[in-house]
Amino acid sequence: MDKVCPVTGVRADEASKLERTLVLTGASRGIGHATVKYFSQAGWRVITISRNPFDTACPWEQGAQNHVQIDLADLVGLAGGIETLRAKLKGSKLRALVNNAGISPKGADGQRLGTLNTNLPLWQQVFNVNFFAPILLARGLMAELQEAQGCIVNITSIAGSRVHPFAGAAYGTSKAALAALTREMANDFGPLGIRVNAIAPGEIETSILSPGTEEIVEREIPMRRLGQPEEVASVIHALATDVGGYINGAEIHINGGQHV
Repeated sequence: MDKVCPVTGVRADEASKLERTLVLTGASRGIGHATVKYFSQAGWRVITISRNPFDTACPWEQGAQNHVQIDLADLVGLAGGIETLRAKLKGSKLRALVNNAGISPKGADGQRLGTLNTNLPLWQQVFNVNFFAPILLARGLMAELQEAQGCIVNITSIAGSRVHPFAGAAYGTSKAALAALTREMANDFGPLGIRVNAIAPGEIETSILSPGTEEIVEREIPMRRLGQPEEVASVIHALATDVGGYINGAEIHINGGQHV
């Protein structure tokens, strides 16, 4: 029988999860989905954020109770969502905030949108999700992160440092801005005991890969294979634990050498 704390009434297995809580955006697929599973299996409590309701097909424990529905493109609504998050975090230690959600719109026929054919509302939507939401979440949860001496991991992209054949101009520039923001945040949050780093994935095998990716693999990636979502999740986990305890302001490339 599980031991119960006489003070809090919390079972021992539940108490261990309260000690290590992750807030993650964009958990429904790909890297985000793999990250939830990785942290859950490591004994963390994971609170997920997405614009959609919780998907009951997701396998992690107490997922529905630990999900907050927020449209990150709506910065006004995000403020209310942050208060909901803070309420869910009562009694927990926020050891990590992972800003994984990102959008990369395509044209009507799936073509890449460049600087000449991306309208202003679309630029704003992309930057709201990919750039402004991460800093608003970080500032809104700063007290909880400081109390736990937690960390922030921003998911950037190889498209933030080079023109990508599939990712659009708004996506690429938003990820470049997020990389710069990571450095600024590391400088500002560091004195509070909060480390801030970024991970820049390359071609990762997910459901959103574009046709023609196999040509990039053969032409540009020295390892000649796609990355796996679990390989990204494992690095996020390392940054969130004592393994990454003195890493701050870094952007780690996970792309099989594609950036060299």
